[in-house]
Amino acid sequence: MNRAFIYIILGATLWGTISFYVKNLYTYGFTPMEVVTLRAWSAAIILVVYLSFAAPKSLRLFHVRDVKYFIGTGIFSIIFFNYCMFKTIELATIPIAAALLYTAPAFVIIISYFVFQEALTKNKMIALFMTLIGTALVVGLLPFDFGSIPLMTILIGLGSGFGYALYSIFSKFALQKYNSLAVTTFTFIVASVTLLPFFPYTEKLYLVKEPKVLFFAFGLGFLPTAVAYIVYTLGLHRTEASKAAILSTIEPVVATLIGVFIFLESFSFVQMIGMGCIICAVILIQLDFPSKNREKLRTIKKRG
Repeated sequence: MNRAFIYIILGATLWGTISFYVKNLYTYGFTPMEVVTLRAWSAAIILVVYLSFAAPKSLRLFHVRDVKYFIGTGIFSIIFFNYCMFKTIELATIPIAAALLYTAPAFVIIISYFVFQEALTKNKMIALFMTLIGTALVVGLLPFDFGSIPLMTILIGLGSGFGYALYSIFSKFALQKYNSLAVTTFTFIVASVTLLPFFPYTEKLYLVKEPKVLFFAFGLGFLPTAVAYIVYTLGLHRTEASKAAILSTIEPVVATLIGVFIFLESFSFVQMIGMGCIICAVILIQLDFPSKNREKLRTIKKRG
């Protein structure tokens, strides 16, 4: 398997473990947006401390203008898509919010076509269709009944997918000048600073001092955030943004498996079919070689 694909799937798999930490933090009375804040803070602290010792030069911006990339990844992506996703959950249901969030690959493919001139191949379009259907099956949204959902709720949900997609787009620009570790670090520095005014310090700060809360908060900031975004961004640097977005839909599969085996949630045959669709899409996208690679393979076969 292509190494870039392994990085992207690993990152998405780690994202899929988020529910373990989030559900435990909810038991302490934190709201969804407060959990997002804890996630951004803990990830930023972990990354800055690590880079301060391992690669201090990575904490240096090459130019002040480069902040625009991290405003894009940190505010327009991380904060915006989380807000839209949690708002959709509030207005509708978790399955509907999840399905609308995973319209992200469609946005990435469209934006990448115009911005990066990435080809709209047959395999890519089939894989996109399979991920959308597979995700809807995994989260239990099918059969569709959007007629009962207010238009504003759908638009907010689509906003989460759009915001989610923007991470791949802005990161592509940032990776032209910064490595994946630096991109991830600056992303969460910007996100955590932006979220500082919105945390209820007088009401919830004492909870952050609880050992178990610290464990879940920093656990959330470490594996499913800092490490996940680093390896995903590393893979993104080596492949097309549209392919990375499709591969990342392995996340709901992992999240569902964690729900089944750790939280003992129900699991249906329909969800199994959905997982199969997503896994098939991941396999299919690996076969979608760039045209240059196809020509090289043909040349090798002719020589052989």
